Amino acid sequence: MSNTINRQFKLAKRPVGMVKRSDFDFVETPVPVAGDDEILVKVLYLSLDPAMRGWMNEGKSYIAPVGIGEVMRAGAAGVVIASNHSDFAVGDHVVGMLGVQDYAISNGRGLNKVDPKLAPLPVYLGTLGMPGMTAYFGILDVGKVQDGDTVVVSGAAGAVGQVVGQIAKIKGCTVVGIAGGADKCRYITDELGFDAAIDYKSEDVKESLKKHCPKGIDVYFDNVGGDILDAALSRLAMHARIVICGAISQYNNTEAVTGPSNYLSLLVNRASMTGMVVFDYAARYSEAANVMASWMHQGKLKTREDIVEGLETFPETLLKLFKGENTGKLVLKVADA
Repeated sequence: MSNTINRQFKLAKRPVGMVKRSDFDFVETPVPVAGDDEILVKVLYLSLDPAMRGWMNEGKSYIAPVGIGEVMRAGAAGVVIASNHSDFAVGDHVVGMLGVQDYAISNGRGLNKVDPKLAPLPVYLGTLGMPGMTAYFGILDVGKVQDGDTVVVSGAAGAVGQVVGQIAKIKGCTVVGIAGGADKCRYITDELGFDAAIDYKSEDVKESLKKHCPKGIDVYFDNVGGDILDAALSRLAMHARIVICGAISQYNNTEAVTGPSNYLSLLVNRASMTGMVVFDYAARYSEAANVMASWMHQGKLKTREDIVEGLETFPETLLKLFKGENTGKLVLKVADA
C-alpha cells in the first residue's frame, strides 16, 4: 500500500445556507484493515451531486441524514486493494457509496463491479451511474416521454440534464434546455443536439418558453425549482407530465423553500407533477446501463465529466454545483489507480 494515512471529511455541523469548509472536520486516520467478509477499497474518484446538500440536513427525507461526526456520504469509484470477501478480488474496480475519504471498508453490499476497459471510471459516476439512471428512469418511466413530445429540461448542462435531453432526442422529441451562460447553451445545442437553449442568466425564461414551445410543454424535467419551475408551469400542454427530480435553486435557502405559485395550471391542463428518487429503481439499474452503454457506442449519447483534482479541495469543489460552475458531471479525482 502506497500510503498508511486515510484522509477523511467528516460532517462537523449542519450547514446553514451555502456549505462551508468549517462545516467539516478534515482528519487523518490510519488506513483501516478489512475484517471477515470485508474488502478495502482505494477511492479513485468521488461523485459530487446536488443531493449531498440535502443529506447534510436533519429531518425526514428519502434517506437518513449524515450523522454529525460521520464521514460525508458520497458515491465513488475505486479499486479493491485487500479482500476477505468471496465475491471481490484484489484489482476489481467498484462503484458505490464509499464516502469522502481515501480508503473505505465495505461488506460488499451496494457495491457494483465495473469494467474500466468499457468506459472510463468517471463515466460510471455520471452517465452510467446515478445521474444517468436518474435521467433514464425519470424521463422514460415518470415522464412517459413519447415521439413528438416537446420536452423542456432545466439544469440542462448538468450531469442529469445533459442525459435527459439526449434520451428525449433519441425518442423523437423536440428538446429545449435551460442553462446558465452562453457556453453551456452552446454545449447543449452544438454538441448534444438539443433543438434550443434558454440562458436563464440573460433571457426572460417565460418569454423564451413561449417562443420555443408554441404548442406548450408536454414533459418538463425539473432540476432547479423556484422561478424556473413557475415559468414552465405557465406553458403546459394538455396532459403534461412534470418530473420533480431536484430543486438546486432552493437547497441553500436559509428560509422556507419557495413553492410553485402557478400550480393551478396542473388543474387547467389535467397535468401531473411527480417526484422521483432514483433509488426506487435500483433493481433495474443494469437494464438502464446496458441500454445507455449501447447508445454511447452507437454515438447517440455523449458524456462529459468536469474533473477536479484533490480530495482536500472537496468543500470548495462541491460549491461549484451551487454556483453553476460545472458543465457535465462534477467528479473529484482522489488518486491515480
